[in-house]
Amino acid sequence: MINSSLRGWMDQMDRIIVRWLARYSLPFLRIGMGIIFLWFGVLKFFPGLSPATDLAVRTIGVLTFGLIPASVSLFLLAALETAIGLGFFTGRYMRLALGLLVFQMAGTLTPLALFPGEAFVQFPYAPTLEGQYIIKNLVLIGAGLVIGSTVRGGRIVPEPQELSQPQSRMIPQPVKVDRARRPV
Repeated sequence: MINSSLRGWMDQMDRIIVRWLARYSLPFLRIGMGIIFLWFGVLKFFPGLSPATDLAVRTIGVLTFGLIPASVSLFLLAALETAIGLGFFTGRYMRLALGLLVFQMAGTLTPLALFPGEAFVQFPYAPTLEGQYIIKNLVLIGAGLVIGSTVRGGRIVPEPQELSQPQSRMIPQPVKVDRARRPV
């Protein structure tokens, strides 16, 4: 008797928690990404405040074949990260912010290949502090993917049966192909 009532209470608490998470986790993720990019972007506007400045400037120098002066590249990187942060923080122009994030992340990961001696103590399994700083961007990429999946109105649903009929019809169905390889 006690066991079934305890299970019922635990199930009810689980449903309450999962509903809360489904409602607030995406905005928290989006705003958190905004804060991170705003913070790190604004720091780059002030020389000496961002520990990533030297590696970032050298990476941009290699990627642009030295055509962009260090001071300009640092300003552009600061502006890029600040714009990404503003987009995520406000939730406006999300497609643009996500596109800028893809561009920024491509550049952010390149020091692993361009400067492996600075990114790893022992390649490929023992990253330096700079390498750890770069590798953690995989989590930011994942967060961007999750947020990007919602730009057309996607959402987290706490219970699969709560999907409304119109939305469940939008789930892609497999295409049947006959032997002549023509869609049926």
